Amino acid sequence: MESLHPRIRLLWIARGAIAAVILGVVLAAVDQVDTVGRWQFDVPTAAIVVVVAIGLVLGAVYALRLYQVWRFELQDDALYLERGVVTFVETAVPFVRVQHVDTQFGPIERALGLSSVVVYTAGSRNADVRIPGLTPDRARSLQDTLRELAVESEAEDAV
Repeated sequence: MESLHPRIRLLWIARGAIAAVILGVVLAAVDQVDTVGRWQFDVPTAAIVVVVAIGLVLGAVYALRLYQVWRFELQDDALYLERGVVTFVETAVPFVRVQHVDTQFGPIERALGLSSVVVYTAGSRNADVRIPGLTPDRARSLQDTLRELAVESEAEDAV
């Protein structure tokens, strides 16, 4: 089983931190709302700081745990993935079901030197599988390998 590049933890921790800060901003905005009538929201500054701090810690712990459990493997006839913290998910994508494979990287991934491989499959439910946290070279290599295995399995599956 292969694991993801360690830098993916930085991306996931940053996402958690952004969510915690947004929550803090929402709480601060609620505190500033002056409502008409009998409802008045008063959110203490200390409570906002505590909520943001808890959010930061939980986001970091979640990202670190997710990195520990995220694995993938190319098996004889399928791409196999294991991931998840709260809900653990095991996915097997038969090569014969692979429609096409993309390599993607956004600006933050690019800054961290990371890429993702997205495998699109035949079917309507969960029709794509994403493998994040790969170096660009590893992502291209995996994309080429998956494409070759899909073509091979298609030829073997032909009637």
